[in-house]
Amino acid sequence: MFNTNHKKLNIPYLYLYLKIMAKTDNISAQNIISYYMDYVLEHGSQPKSVYIFTKANHFEESKFYEHFGSFEAIEKHVFKAFLDNTLLLLHQSEEYQLFHARNKLLSFYFTFFENLTANRSYVLFALNQHKNKLKGLAILSELKHSFTTYIKSLDIETLDFKEERLDNLQHRALQESAWVQLLATLKFWMDDGSPSFEKTDLFIEKSVNTSFDVLNITPLKSVIDLGKFLFKEKIHMPK
Repeated sequence: MFNTNHKKLNIPYLYLYLKIMAKTDNISAQNIISYYMDYVLEHGSQPKSVYIFTKANHFEESKFYEHFGSFEAIEKHVFKAFLDNTLLLLHQSEEYQLFHARNKLLSFYFTFFENLTANRSYVLFALNQHKNKLKGLAILSELKHSFTTYIKSLDIETLDFKEERLDNLQHRALQESAWVQLLATLKFWMDDGSPSFEKTDLFIEKSVNTSFDVLNITPLKSVIDLGKFLFKEKIHMPK
């Protein structure tokens, strides 16, 4: 049975690490992202142009293009940065390193949504107009790629079909279903009005545990092994 004491790690909470200010003559990608997030929340819209945006934040337009080609590129990077910050925190925890895949994924979810909550106003601004069609949303493309890589790293046990094509198909299905589950949780969190987003915490725990219960292949492997045994015995059974 899952130990709920593991659902949230005892790690220092960090505000989104993008919120680092530097001198205007040394503008970093993190600075530009921070300026952009502040701008859209203060003005309620994307800047009309890169020129207007850089002038408002007192740095040269050329500095913007050293890091990003457009505002859309910034938006994509922001959501990837939430995930990067989550993994940074998790990998600093010795406790996390000892977890099996289920508890690692639960810890990821809780930490990831703490990061989102710390920046909820921006996340809602960026996603609210798309919340009913999140799956195909372009600004989540970098997040999807990084999340899929993370799911691969968990080495979640699957059936060994002894055939590369079927094994690859199974792994792709696992990664896609994990992504759909993350989107469903994101949609739930966006609509959650409970104190401290307690309902989202409960949704995370139940959905992740359920998905791993469905993936519990030990009983299925036993059935397959039994079927193979009976098939072989039937073949070799004297008539």
